[in-house]
Amino acid sequence: MTPSDHESTRPSRDPAEPTEGHAPLPLAGVRIADLSRVLAGPYATMLLADMGAEVIKVEQPGRGDDTRSWGPPYAEPTEEHRAAHSPGEAAYFLSVNRNKRSLAVDLKDPEGLAAVQDLCTGSDVVIQNFRPGVIDRLGLGYAEIGKRNPAVVYCSVSGFGPEHEPQDRPGFDIVVQAESGLMATTGPADGPASKVGVALTDVLTGLNAAVGILGALMRAKVTGRGEDISVSLVNSTLSGLVNLTQQALLTGTEPKRVGNAHTTIVPYQTFPTADAEIVVAAGNDALYRRLCAAIDRPDLAEDPRYATNPERVAHREELVGELTRTLTSRSADHWMSTLVDAGVPVGRVRGVLDALRTADASGDDVLRTVEHPTAGLLEQVRAGFRMADTPVPMSAPPLLGQHSQEVLTELGMAPDRIEALLDRGAVQQTDVD
Repeated sequence: MTPSDHESTRPSRDPAEPTEGHAPLPLAGVRIADLSRVLAGPYATMLLADMGAEVIKVEQPGRGDDTRSWGPPYAEPTEEHRAAHSPGEAAYFLSVNRNKRSLAVDLKDPEGLAAVQDLCTGSDVVIQNFRPGVIDRLGLGYAEIGKRNPAVVYCSVSGFGPEHEPQDRPGFDIVVQAESGLMATTGPADGPASKVGVALTDVLTGLNAAVGILGALMRAKVTGRGEDISVSLVNSTLSGLVNLTQQALLTGTEPKRVGNAHTTIVPYQTFPTADAEIVVAAGNDALYRRLCAAIDRPDLAEDPRYATNPERVAHREELVGELTRTLTSRSADHWMSTLVDAGVPVGRVRGVLDALRTADASGDDVLRTVEHPTAGLLEQVRAGFRMADTPVPMSAPPLLGQHSQEVLTELGMAPDRIEALLDRGAVQQTDVD
C-alpha cells in the first residue's frame, strides 16, 4: 500500500481541537483499531484515548465485549430508555471504555471482515487479544496488516505470551495471579495464599501495553517503521513483583507471606487503634524516630534493638507488639492527626467508596461526570496521570454498535452496502434517542 492509499482509508474527522488556552492533546490525530476485549487491552486503549487518540472499538454484534454482560451491578437505563436497554450497562464495561466509539461487525461476514481489515490498515495502532492463530486466519495479524501499512504499531495481548507452550493456553487474571507468584506472596503469614482484590495482572498488562505502544509510536512517527509488540499477563506480573522477584533470585528461596506488613521494612504495616485500622509506613530510620517521638515512645527510638531497619526487621515481633499497645490506646482520628502533623506517612484503611469520596473532598479531583446515552449522568474515575496544561477529554463509554454506520461511512463504504450489512445482521447499529 502506498502512503497515499494509506491516507485514503483515514476518516474525514478532524482531530480533537485543543481547548482555548490549552495545549493540544498529545495523541490527537492518532487512530487506534481496538480489537481487544475484557480488561488489559481496553484499559490500555482507554489511557491512550484519554490522551486524545481516536479509539474505534470493534465488537461482535448482539454480544459485544464480554464485560458488557459481567454484572450486576449495572448502570440502569433512565425511564425513557428502560424498555430498549434493559438491564443497562455493566460497571465492569463502563470502567475501561470511555472516550471510544463502537463498531459492531461480524468478522465471519466477508464484507464486514474486509471493512475491519481496511480499518486496521488505515490505523496508526492495532491492539488485539484473540487466541493464537485466530487473528492470522482472519487476515488481521501483524504479518498482513504490517505488509499493507509498514508504519503500523501492532500490539498483541495474551495470558502467557507467544512463546509459551501450549500456545493456546487461556489466561484469566486469577490463573495468572496463581502462576506468577503474586497469589503466593499475598495473604496472612499463617493463612492461605490470596488473590488481590482487583484484576491486577490485567491492569499491569494494560499499562505495559500502553507504554510499549507509545514508545513504538514515537519511532514510527519519525522513521515510518512500525512494530510488532507482544504483552502478556504473566510477564507483566512477574516484572511487577519488582523487589520480590529480585529477592527470590538473590536468596534462592521463596518470599514469605507477611500479610499487611512488609518483608524488608519495619514498621510498615496496618495497626489497630482504639476504633479502626490505620497504616503506618516508617520507611527509613529518620521516619522511625519521628514516629516514636509523635506517639510519646522515646524509649523505642533509644532501644538498640530498633535503632536501624535491619535491627527492626530482626526484632519485628517485639517492636510491633510495643507499637500496637500504644496505638490501641487512642482513636484512629487522633493518630491520623498526630502522625500527619509529625510528617509520618500514615493512612486510614478505607472502603472503595469512602476512598473515592475522601480523595475528591481532599482536592484530588478524581471523579468526572459524563452524560451516558441511556443511563444519564454517570460518575467515572479519571486516569492516574494529570497533564497541567491539557484537560483530559471525557465521553461516556459507547453503547454496542453506537457508531457503526458513522465509522463505516468514514471508511468510504457506500450507504447501500452499509444497509445490506445491517439487514443481514452483519453489522449492528444502536441509535441514541
